[in-house]
Amino acid sequence: MTTVEIVQLVFRILLAVVFIGMGVNHFRPGPARAMAAMIPPGLKRDGVLSGKNLVRFTGVCEIVGGVGILVPATMFAAGLALVVFLVAVFPANSYAAAHPERFGRAAFPFWPRYTAQLVLIAVIMLSVMTIR
Repeated sequence: MTTVEIVQLVFRILLAVVFIGMGVNHFRPGPARAMAAMIPPGLKRDGVLSGKNLVRFTGVCEIVGGVGILVPATMFAAGLALVVFLVAVFPANSYAAAHPERFGRAAFPFWPRYTAQLVLIAVIMLSVMTIR
């Protein structure tokens, strides 16, 4: 393995731990309720698209993506899926940032959160790309 490949592997492992851990957190009652509340009202519906179901679905996405970036055959597709995931959940993060009185610590300010997500997207892509 080259130095670049070792660094990519280390980052993939770290990303997997973070995404799997956060995904599992979507199934814990307290955090799941807080995450469901962060979904903008216009995106929630009754039934399949309820806040509770959306939180569960995103939890599964994080767990599967975290595992997927560890498997060589799926790491690139999983990386792309995690990027799509981060873009898809950004409205909830933005909504929380706009309502700090309601979400407290989860209401991380918009611009730092936006910048952090862009950096995370870049780290994911650099970690799953074949660099020669």
